[in-house]
Amino acid sequence: MGDGIQWLVGATSSSGWMLDVHFARGIGVEELARRMGAALGARAEPMTDVEVAYLDVDAYPERGLGSAVIRVGEDAGWAFAITYGPYLDRLGEVSRDGVEAVHYHYNSEHPPTIVLYARDGRTVCGFGLCEENNRYGDEPDLLLPDLVAAGILDPDRRTYRDPDIDDFDDRERLGLAVFEERFGLSLPRSALAEARLPVYAIMGSPAPDFEEISAWAAANEKPLPDPHLRLIPAGLRKEYERATDPQWWERRTRPLTGGIALGGLHTSGVLKNLEGETER
Repeated sequence: MGDGIQWLVGATSSSGWMLDVHFARGIGVEELARRMGAALGARAEPMTDVEVAYLDVDAYPERGLGSAVIRVGEDAGWAFAITYGPYLDRLGEVSRDGVEAVHYHYNSEHPPTIVLYARDGRTVCGFGLCEENNRYGDEPDLLLPDLVAAGILDPDRRTYRDPDIDDFDDRERLGLAVFEERFGLSLPRSALAEARLPVYAIMGSPAPDFEEISAWAAANEKPLPDPHLRLIPAGLRKEYERATDPQWWERRTRPLTGGIALGGLHTSGVLKNLEGETER
């Protein structure tokens, strides 16, 4: 018996503010990493959750694309990938060709926590924790009997059995229990503690100037970036540019001409309200 997923309520990765996990049943961890965006040869030595923080992933750069990595493992028949970096929805790609997939996304700055189930490239169902009366996907009511049985919703499908919520953590655990029990989902607690898991770069790799910056770091006695992931840590890149670019300060203070969207929720399926109408 695994640890389940109810313990995820309020838990974060080493980022301190977010926890993002893709689960997949029907493929192994290497294929999951590939579908998440990993390139061949991008695997690094296993790391703990805390050690990933030292990679200094540039999740939201001021200009250009950022970088992201995943730690992967397997539990209770599900492969899982914990993402470090910006919000990435890979549910459609992960679930293609008959694979089942679940995306759990917690962002302390952008509630609610969203849990979505997909199969064969489409989002089937899902909901936000403590917002279960708004359900998503092509079959938004697939888990409705489970929500009623769990005491979250009344049989009318709309109202909460206990409208006066005092403990949101307990309510969120009830919602996660629906996914845990229906699909047998589990994530080891050790995944956010002492477990060393394989690491893959899924965005921002390989850095085109990796050798150049690595040589500069070595010459200036700076910590060298990981040669397998080939990502340039955000702090190292900033030091390099400041030391080698005469116009660094001017570039830093120049107004941006475009924006980068942060943290918006995008699902790979169709969102529907309770009346079955597609939401825009």
